[in-house]
Amino acid sequence: MCQLLGMNCNVPTDICFSFEGFHVRGGLTDHHRDGWGIAFFEGRGCHLFVDSKATVESPIADLVRHYPIHSTNVIAHIRKATKGRIALENSHPFRRELWGRYWIFAHNGTLEHFDPPRPDDVFQPVGDTDSERAFCYLLNALRRAFPHGSPSREQVYGVVERITAEIAEHGDFNYLLSDGDSLFAHCSTNLHFITRKAPFGCAHLVDQDITVDFSELTTPNDKVTVIATLPLTDNEIWTKLRRGQLVLFHDGEPLNVA
Repeated sequence: MCQLLGMNCNVPTDICFSFEGFHVRGGLTDHHRDGWGIAFFEGRGCHLFVDSKATVESPIADLVRHYPIHSTNVIAHIRKATKGRIALENSHPFRRELWGRYWIFAHNGTLEHFDPPRPDDVFQPVGDTDSERAFCYLLNALRRAFPHGSPSREQVYGVVERITAEIAEHGDFNYLLSDGDSLFAHCSTNLHFITRKAPFGCAHLVDQDITVDFSELTTPNDKVTVIATLPLTDNEIWTKLRRGQLVLFHDGEPLNVA
């Protein structure tokens, strides 16, 4: 099982604390060693770092750990290869441009017999993973649904929900998707989130003996949601998404969790 990490905030925030716990799952506290990556949105731009090495052996991971990029949307992934060889082009997250915005996608799970025809599609996979094929399929569907411009957040959600259900028929489809404005999270098996807002308290990592007091690092107006395959802290209450649940996060809060 791959590992997913996402963050959605109402103000630019660094993900150093969460990444410190997350990155050791790539070969130290867990057995995922087949590549990793992380994407940070900054305005309309996007920093994307990927590596085919395990995170605990990657110099790029060390750079990210000590480079506090502030972002409102972040997606990270640690890979356990099931479809596609271990290679840079198969490392998540994947990035494409649609409607003048970057879109970032990372997937945890395996899709069986998913190879839709694509000769005329605008978005094509570069690598040979089922994950990148699913991402391209999803973006091609969005482009066909709204050929004349950028739709509303609610309209995008409707198409993403429909295509997600179609793809999920082929296997486990836990994923994170963002256009830099909002973040979509879909659960097939395991995906959890926590929303932190005032009054802020202390958090202690599961994977390392590190504690941070968020009250010293935030303002009363800050809202930060962190999404992960498995909870990153052991002294906070995380919400587990239901199987088949698709949640849209915006400005640090879930918009459609019942």
